[in-house]
Amino acid sequence: MALRTIRKQGDPILTKKCRPIKEMTPKIRELIFDMMETMYDAYGVGLAAPQVGILKRLVVIDVGDGPIVLINPEIIETDGEQTGDEGCLSVPGMAGQVTRPNYVKVRALDQNMEEVELEGTELLARAFCHELDHLDGKMYTELVEGDLHKVEYEEE
Repeated sequence: MALRTIRKQGDPILTKKCRPIKEMTPKIRELIFDMMETMYDAYGVGLAAPQVGILKRLVVIDVGDGPIVLINPEIIETDGEQTGDEGCLSVPGMAGQVTRPNYVKVRALDQNMEEVELEGTELLARAFCHELDHLDGKMYTELVEGDLHKVEYEEE
């Protein structure tokens, strides 16, 4: 496992659409582990493959309930609304108000290439939407209501 460099807003790769993953390979498995390690090292709750320079439809998420791997994910249902501060590892130290669904259901393949459907509310719903946007070349900054503001992180 290795830490990968997180691409920052302005990098053209973050504006491109990602390609589906057709089969699990040793390279894809290594990418999943590297993305997890990179996300945890950066204290993130989600990371999409284009954020580490790979144009594949793959995201990893952990909002505190354990890691989730989504391959070729798609949102199949949403409900409700929430507005709150959102940040991104590709826009370090900044956040902005974004309105997202409060409930999201996704269909994807897991790391065993088996179909799964997962549901999330609140932070997990926000993470699903945020990370899946990356797979279509969209950044949360396009959705910010008002201006971005600096975020101070407390040292543990």
